[in-house]
Amino acid sequence: MKKILTFIRLASLSLALVLGLSFTLDKSFGTQLTTSQQSTTSSTLLEPTLIADKDNDGIDDFTDIMLGARQDALNMPVYNDRYWAGGYPPDDIGVCADVIWRALMAAGYNLKDLIDADIADHPEAYPRIKNPDPNIDFRRTRNLKIFFDRHLVKLTLDIYDIDQWQAGDIVIFYPDYHHTGIISDQRNFLGLPYLIHNTGQKDREEDIMMYATYHATITAHYRWIYK
Repeated sequence: MKKILTFIRLASLSLALVLGLSFTLDKSFGTQLTTSQQSTTSSTLLEPTLIADKDNDGIDDFTDIMLGARQDALNMPVYNDRYWAGGYPPDDIGVCADVIWRALMAAGYNLKDLIDADIADHPEAYPRIKNPDPNIDFRRTRNLKIFFDRHLVKLTLDIYDIDQWQAGDIVIFYPDYHHTGIISDQRNFLGLPYLIHNTGQKDREEDIMMYATYHATITAHYRWIYK
């Protein structure tokens, strides 16, 4: 009986020692982890962010671009590709390319000025432009494609690489670069992003990326990190 009691006491003592050691290690590890997390958080907060805020409104460029595109969608401009003296159509008129410059304007970027300057400085990059016309050049998707290729970050064309698609990204469709839009922060049940665009359709922010993959061609995907 004494042997049994002694065994039980020794077993209990061993268990207590193990639990005590485990608790000490866990506590020490937890403290180290917390310290590490705090250090990481602090360094992240102290380091300059890579996310720009061009207009200094407290909202990052990507979000501003997406919200600017959404505002254009809410305005429901009538689809009309006519030529306008001065370049800019009224707020209630527009085409797909107008979604882009309006979205960028909301973030503090003047796409018209940027493209006009690029065409003037590098006419060889725009072979289809024989006579530059600031009234229309920035509203032609093929010109946007050239400009974005030259100055923006190019990303995956695979819509199922979900993590690579971010709200505010710019997409161009079709081999002849005839359509463009802005990626929304809304996602469908598969995690695929909605697209904010204008073809004159009723829903300007819609779940169309999968359809576009099978019925058209995504020819370019950019993020507005201007260089």
